[in-house]
Amino acid sequence: MPYDFQPSGTPRPIEPTGFFTGIKFRPILTGAVVDYIATFVLSAFYYGFYVAPNSGAAAAFEEEAAKFWMTSEGLAAGLLLGSLGTLIGGFYAAYKAGNLQMKHGALVGVTSIIVGVVMHSGDSTSEFPEWFMALSFAAAIPAGALGGFFAEMFAGMTGKNRQ
Repeated sequence: MPYDFQPSGTPRPIEPTGFFTGIKFRPILTGAVVDYIATFVLSAFYYGFYVAPNSGAAAAFEEEAAKFWMTSEGLAAGLLLGSLGTLIGGFYAAYKAGNLQMKHGALVGVTSIIVGVVMHSGDSTSEFPEWFMALSFAAAIPAGALGGFFAEMFAGMTGKNRQ
């Protein structure tokens, strides 16, 4: 059977999609809020249950706790808990967005970096060492993207992938 294909005009030019094509900003912003809340809660529970078990979660933000967070153990725990919070925020944003999950998760990391820079720009005498701030900023984007990856896997397992 012959195939008679006759184009009905000139074909559309091939154009790449833009970086922000398909991005939903509301899930990214709520993911950044979830990131900061998760980091706050994780830090409070870590300090309240592991470092000072009899003091309660609210003690994690007092002056005595500030000394702990400046030790090498406190800095390492803060980096890991902050990255875990960003992973949770990236998961939330990616799952709510429903498509381009890793990109949405990574953009939660970018938003966290922007908020972190703004928060620490006014404070000329930052408590944290510069290497720690650079390391935490460098870990934010991969942590958010990993959360987006987990959201994509979760959506695929539950059959709720909207792509």
